[in-house]
Amino acid sequence: MHELSICHSLLDRACTVASEHSAQRILAITVRIGPLSGVEPQLLAQAFPMASAGTAAEAASLVIETLPVRLLCEKCGAESEALPNRLLCARCGDHRTRITSGDELLMTSVKLETA
Repeated sequence: MHELSICHSLLDRACTVASEHSAQRILAITVRIGPLSGVEPQLLAQAFPMASAGTAAEAASLVIETLPVRLLCEKCGAESEALPNRLLCARCGDHRTRITSGDELLMTSVKLETA
């Protein structure tokens, strides 16, 4: 389960942010995950308590926002949403598309408790 190592990386970054702001603890970490990122949101949520034990984020919540797959069609120029296993333009049906969203894993915010 590589989600555990991803949690450790997220926590390392969040703890660095907390240290830079002289925070006593981390209250919440928000991440955005696309379906093509290779990360399973449910497994990430399950791994988080184990990874955060003994850290400044031990009591923190992990907020997971899922993103849709978005494509840019190279034929007609349309931008549209698509299913992860059907990367076709919604307007013209062409397969020559470029993914513009849906393959990312981003930590978007860290909520801190300061003195």
